[in-house]
Amino acid sequence: MFKKNNNIVARIFERQIKTPPPSTSVNCVRRFYENLVPDCTINDIECPDHSFRKFTDDGHYLISFSRNHQDLIVYRPTWPSFSCNADNCDSLYLPQKAKRFESFFTQIYSVALASNNEFICKDFFLYIKTNQFGLFATQTAPVPDAPAVDGAIQGIPLIEKITFHLVRLEDGVTLDEKVFNNDFVNLAYSMGVFLYDDLMAIMSLRYQTIHILQIRDSGNLVDVQAIGAFCREDDALFLSSHAQYMIHLDKHKQPELPLDQGGNEIQRQQQSTEAQSSFLSGIKQRLLSFMFRGIWDGERDHSLRVQSLKKKFYIHFQDYVDLIMWKVQFLDRHHLLIKFGSVDGGVSRNADQQPSFFAVYSMESTEIIAFYQNSADELYRLFEEFCDHFHPTSRDALYMNFISSHSNNIHALEQLRCIKNKASSFAQFVKKMLASLPFSCQSQSPSPYFDQSLFRFDEKLISATDRHRQSAEHPIKFTSRRNPNIFKFKIKPGPEGGGADGQAKKISSFLFHPVLPLALSIQHTLRQPSVVNIHFRS
Repeated sequence: MFKKNNNIVARIFERQIKTPPPSTSVNCVRRFYENLVPDCTINDIECPDHSFRKFTDDGHYLISFSRNHQDLIVYRPTWPSFSCNADNCDSLYLPQKAKRFESFFTQIYSVALASNNEFICKDFFLYIKTNQFGLFATQTAPVPDAPAVDGAIQGIPLIEKITFHLVRLEDGVTLDEKVFNNDFVNLAYSMGVFLYDDLMAIMSLRYQTIHILQIRDSGNLVDVQAIGAFCREDDALFLSSHAQYMIHLDKHKQPELPLDQGGNEIQRQQQSTEAQSSFLSGIKQRLLSFMFRGIWDGERDHSLRVQSLKKKFYIHFQDYVDLIMWKVQFLDRHHLLIKFGSVDGGVSRNADQQPSFFAVYSMESTEIIAFYQNSADELYRLFEEFCDHFHPTSRDALYMNFISSHSNNIHALEQLRCIKNKASSFAQFVKKMLASLPFSCQSQSPSPYFDQSLFRFDEKLISATDRHRQSAEHPIKFTSRRNPNIFKFKIKPGPEGGGADGQAKKISSFLFHPVLPLALSIQHTLRQPSVVNIHFRS
């Protein structure tokens, strides 16, 4: 037996003469990335002073915003080319004139999105690949201690105006807008918005409403459904008709009083309105009835049923009533995964250790079909074995199927089990793992360099998840998964010789192109300009 040669020439030859096993052709092609790595770095490249957000998932565009958060600037990735007069051009490094941002990216346009006192939410961007539309958001400054009026939740901040902009990325034309007034949507890393095919779910924390919208091919944002106070389209009509009937019934039952003894009709209308406002919301009623039926059906003996209801339901009834919806995601076109918790955890950045609950809601039947606490072993088992089902993939985004998870990658599963074995408390471990649910939309990079079947890297320093991380002082190494002793490439954010101020806190972000061996590392230091490095294939 000959030792298998993994250089790129041998792989190309092997591809020509051998047929890969069924359903493995894409995986075989992806192994070429072991040879095509970003092994060259341009440190502290001269580039526009913009806030770079991310590459689109198909790699056609690089999204960025102006530093004053008013303008959208879109670039198209290119590849540097230069002429050489020397005899041996292959041995030359990239010329100094080519070491510019414009050598790798071409600006397509710059358009103003924000107006008046609004600003662009720099952490929010969703991409609709089928039409190459981009969804952006602008907002006014939040008011933290706003009074709760018109059914709003006390303790949730108020944003006077939130505007979602649907932009055609080809030319920067704004096709449609959706405005929310005096509301609050968590836009950090798109946590309050989830996109699935042409459907979009927006979680209004302040008014506890899930707005379902459809993105038409024409570029229109169309309201489909609002889930919260009402679950069916005719719920509001039914309650209004019932209130009018009760007013009519009271008018005929009670004798008329003199005008000086009070305006009966006005008073009865006010009482009816107050009664309506005291109702639990439709989604809360669905949740409580599901919990009640679950306990009731779990016991056949009537006395045991009553005891179970007292211990498991009525004693915690007010706690369940006080729950609010934190976050939502699509599981498919007809089911939502909704996270419930306390008001304090709705806007807190450290809500991982707070009690929370997960509900699966059917938009067709308007019923809750499953309910779990964040320490439930059954939900963790589903999360461990079927993690990809919590990352619903669009029918047109097949490349997203190759994002590594512990349900599709043996190396990620081993890493998860290692963490589980080291955990001092299994219950706390389950809570920590389930804290990531529901997943944020488009929060992971499809870059093949994060494929754990191909490369090994320190996930504490870098990963496919779209998050800022503490900047490391040493380079982040990528080694071969099949041959751990073989070094492939490294990513080092910041200046080549390190920063002058070693005590300053540095935060790094990484933008990997989904197809090309191209990446940006951006180091942010307080009160200092950002340092942008470009890593590419030499």
